Amino acid sequence: MKKILTISAARLINSRGEILLVRKRGTSKFMQPGGKPEIGESALQTVIREIHEELGLLFTPEKLTFDGEWVGPAANEEDTSIHASLFSARFDGQLTPLAELEEVLWIAPEDALLRKDIAPLLRDFVLPQAISSAQK
Repeated sequence: MKKILTISAARLINSRGEILLVRKRGTSKFMQPGGKPEIGESALQTVIREIHEELGLLFTPEKLTFDGEWVGPAANEEDTSIHASLFSARFDGQLTPLAELEEVLWIAPEDALLRKDIAPLLRDFVLPQAISSAQK
């Protein structure tokens, strides 16, 4: 039986329309900042805490927009699916990877979609949504 992880993740976009991708230490796939909830946390509380831990950014709830949910394969864990709650926000500035992050990358969503080293959630949901909303 497949294991299912519940996560919250953020689509951060800068003023140039680039999306932030992160790569966790010891992994090969880029994804969005975010992670698993602690006991009693809502999806929104989880994403706010994770963004703060991983990037040092502190977002208030009204700065984040709920973008939907996605279920699909996990990027770095075999025989595992994720149930993700997605949020988006705007951010401009330099970032330093903290906690378990090894690398951060600002990239145009169209260019990110061409990469082979991106998580399924990013490829199948986040990037198409980012491209679609940029065209509106």
